[in-house]
Amino acid sequence: MQRVIQAYLDHLTVERGLSRNTLTSYRRDLDRYARWLAEEGIDDLASVGSGQVTAHLATLRAEGLASSSAARAISAVRGLHRFAAREGVVGVDVAAEVRPPAPPRRLPKALDVDQVTRLLDVPADTPLGLRDKALLEFLYGTGARISEAVGAAIDDLELGDEPAAVLHGKGGRTRLVPVGGYAKAALGAYLVRGRPALAANGKGTPAVFLNARGGQLSRQSAWTILHRAASTAGLPVDGPHAVSPHTLRHSYATHLLDGGADVRVVQELLGHASVTTTQVYTLVTVDRLREVYATAHPRAR
Repeated sequence: MQRVIQAYLDHLTVERGLSRNTLTSYRRDLDRYARWLAEEGIDDLASVGSGQVTAHLATLRAEGLASSSAARAISAVRGLHRFAAREGVVGVDVAAEVRPPAPPRRLPKALDVDQVTRLLDVPADTPLGLRDKALLEFLYGTGARISEAVGAAIDDLELGDEPAAVLHGKGGRTRLVPVGGYAKAALGAYLVRGRPALAANGKGTPAVFLNARGGQLSRQSAWTILHRAASTAGLPVDGPHAVSPHTLRHSYATHLLDGGADVRVVQELLGHASVTTTQVYTLVTVDRLREVYATAHPRAR
């Protein structure tokens, strides 16, 4: 069982290029599945029937696993059985007809333009202040994931007449995105007046965003910067509407669509493999349209 699981994870690493975090989750899900089968007296995938896969799903839900986590776990199990059948380890894919639970559709949280302006209005008189402002402007100005921002290198930036940035996304995919005027100005100020002072404390790294010791800024530190700026701006930092590392990315996409951008253009800018992922943002925009209609039309109520 473990040999097949490892072969499947190797396949996902080499052929699919999944991220380390996704692979870690899949390994955890599959190890849990193997333990569950062992408790049922099954130590060979060839002995598994569709009933066992369905029963495993029911066990996950009975244990209180969130529907999104259960869906991912069953996707991992289905992928394992599909791989085993394709490689001839088993004769038939018994999990093909087992469907994961549909997770509840949660709309991305997005700030309005005024809230974004307040969030980005952070002090920028020190090297760290210049860095923080540049980071936040970069996140909102490019729609970058926080991992893409902290992973950006100096050579990934082009701040000339047509400013742009190369972002290194999930699965080794890269994309070129335009950099807005505010982000360009904030990055320029940081690179000239902030980064050299921080770099002097370190051993040299090509990363754009540096910590106080001159090393590459971590995702956790970037989250702390965002959290601190949100608190200063009077935005929620706790609870269901708390500003998170993805909030500026959600806001970027929503504001583009509100401004008339085509959903497929936004898909390319966000680096989504499928337009289906991007279309969730259109639901946010529709909700905004309903809100405006309800408050502005004289016969809406």
